Amino acid sequence: MTKRVCRAHAFVSKGVWHAARAVLKKIPTERYEAIYAVIRQIPKGKVATYGQIAQMAGVRTPRMVGYALRIGQDKTLPWHRVVNAKGEISQRWSVDSMDLQRKRLLSEGVDMKDHRVHLTTHRWHR
Repeated sequence: MTKRVCRAHAFVSKGVWHAARAVLKKIPTERYEAIYAVIRQIPKGKVATYGQIAQMAGVRTPRMVGYALRIGQDKTLPWHRVVNAKGEISQRWSVDSMDLQRKRLLSEGVDMKDHRVHLTTHRWHR
């Protein structure tokens, strides 16, 4: 399990996403569905960290949450409500998606200062 995720990360680091996607698809979809179920519960105006979601979904690592979001096909999933442990929008291959996440969070009333969410105010507690 862990080896597959590590191999996938190496592929992504090299920019060979299609190879990583093939490896990631071998990870049981039940785990991804558990991650998506937690993300769907995050209310408007709140955010959750990758680690927080991993813990609630019962998966080993926050990186798996990132991978699940990367390969996810559900357009209704509120992916923009997931931030890193510092409250920052995690870097992606596309600057446009980072800007979109910021705009969506601001439209939901999430305050940001220096591209960082104030977690003590906006962190979701289930």
